[in-house]
Parts: sequence; structure tokens; C-alpha cells
Amino acid sequence: MEYKEICDTARKIFDGHCTVCPVCDGRACGNRVPGPGCKPPGQTAQRNYAKWQDVFVEMDTICENSAPDTTLSLFGRTFKYPFFAAPIGALKMHYGGEYSDLEYNDILIPGCAEAGIAAFTGDGVDPEVMKASAKTMQSIGGIGIPTIKPWNIEAVLEKLDILNQTDIFAAAMDIDGAGLPFLKAMNPNAGSKPVSELKQIISYAKMPFILKGIMTVKGAVKAVEAGASAIVVSNHGGRVLGNCPSTAEVLPEIADTVGKDLTVLVDGGIRNGSDIFKALALGADGVLIGRPFVPMVYGGGKEGVRVYAEKLGAELVDTMTMCGAHSLAEISRDMVRYGK
Repeated sequence: MEYKEICDTARKIFDGHCTVCPVCDGRACGNRVPGPGCKPPGQTAQRNYAKWQDVFVEMDTICENSAPDTTLSLFGRTFKYPFFAAPIGALKMHYGGEYSDLEYNDILIPGCAEAGIAAFTGDGVDPEVMKASAKTMQSIGGIGIPTIKPWNIEAVLEKLDILNQTDIFAAAMDIDGAGLPFLKAMNPNAGSKPVSELKQIISYAKMPFILKGIMTVKGAVKAVEAGASAIVVSNHGGRVLGNCPSTAEVLPEIADTVGKDLTVLVDGGIRNGSDIFKALALGADGVLIGRPFVPMVYGGGKEGVRVYAEKLGAELVDTMTMCGAHSLAEISRDMVRYGK
């Protein structure tokens, strides 16, 4: 299947829920929630995308002529590319009735693994979502990262009891989910977590634990104190808080502060291989990409996931080649510059 064919098919299936724009920049969906948009004033997703475009790569081809190595090692596993599928939930609410969360994850998880990457999966209000994701990950050797909402401590530990019985290589919590109003009304409810409670959760987990939703140096330092193995610099695509800075703007200072203490991933508005390169140059070890994977699953199933991963990978290789980086470790801050 071709990338355009997959997008065209998905556009018909979405029937207006998502327009599968040529560039997924948050403009068409704006503050449309339910839907793939974000909280009013509906600008955060747009800002995420726009700020990556304010960073430019520095071309330098006076270097060794060898193929770039895009592999990333994380928690004892090696991945073909330094990017992952971000967790997406409430699919029927936001994208229409084609797939439930369970059905979507059942395609995404093995699709990502076959493409040489891994999928973070969401944790819906239905407890079966995480259970099913864990079962699918277990069937393919533990490749995947279940992401738990910041429920009350009892509910979180119950979910970890399930994951601790598997060989899943990492788990995560999208702590910024505390800002989702419908989760606060649930039983169990969700909310902010103090460092003391995060320590208890992370020490209870039998696998590396990732905190997703870090947007300040102060928050990153707290994540280190709590014992996190990695963080994801993320503002949930603007779904949990409007009018906040982009991830590109806060990434460098966060990476400079805690990059030696834990793995730093970044999510939000990253849409092509050049953006991935920029994120790595600004201090990230890897990136997450969320919304663009949805039309790939809807329009092409596992094949769509593979096509998109290979498209991103080829773009990353091209950027690395033209900037003189032969491995991810060689991508440095002086390979990018800020424009106007």
C-alpha cells in the first residue's frame, strides 16, 4: 500500500471526525473535543507543530560516506528507529465508530513491533483496555508500553499487579491525564500525584517506569526524585491544558537538567523525520508520535503502521546523511539552529 492510498481510505472511514490533513498541524480540528482537537483556545497542538518548524537543520556533507545507524537501545531492547507510537484512547468518541480502543491497540501493537518500534497504549475507563493490551504485548515478547492513567493509588497498584506478571519491558503513567475532566468524575477517579505516591508506584513496578506529561524543569527533577527510568516531555497535544508552551520550547532545558539521570523522550507536533532529528539534537533520546498513527491503522491496518514507520525512518536517514550524523549519538545541538 502507498501512504497516500492509506490516507485516502482513512479519510472516508473517518467521515469528518478527522480530515487527515496533508500536514497534521492541529489547525483543522482546533478546539474540537470530542474529536482530535484540544482544549480551548485550541492552539496548543498548533503551537507544538509550529515550533518544530522554527528549528532548522544544518547541512554538512563533508564527512564520511556511510549509511546512518538509526537504532535506539532502551531498557535492554534495541529498536530500529528512535520513535514510538504514542498512546491514543477513546477512539470511538474522537475518531468515529470503526474501532474500539481494544481493536485499535490489537492492530497497533503488533504493527509497531513488526516495523521495529513499539507502541505506547492508552488506559481507558474500561479496565479491559489495559488488560487486552498487556495480553497482546505478552504474545509478541513484551514489546509495548501500557500507559496507566493517574487513578487513585489502589487502582494503579491493581493494574501493576497485572503487568508485573508479564515480561512487558516498560510501563508508563500519563500524569497529565489529571487534567482530563471526565476522569475526575470516574470511580476510581484520577488526579495529581505527589512525589511520595509516585515513589510508591514506581517501586512497586517490576519494570522500568516512564512518567509522561513533564513540561517543566521542576517537574523533571521531581520525576528523578520519584525514581522514574524515563520521562516524556508532553502536553497531551493540548487536550489537558490550553495556552501552554510547546514541547519543542521546553525540551532543551529539561534535557540539559535531567538528561544524565534518565531517558528523555518527547511528544507533540513531531510529524516527519526531520522533526525527529531536531528533537534528538535538542536533547531527546527518542520521540513519540500520536495522531498520525490513527489514520494509518484505520486506512491500512498493520500495513499502514509499517508504511508510516518506514516513511519516517527514510526521512530521518536522509536528514542524518545530509547533516553528517552517522548514528543517533552523533546528532548534536550544533546541527540545528533557531530561525525567525
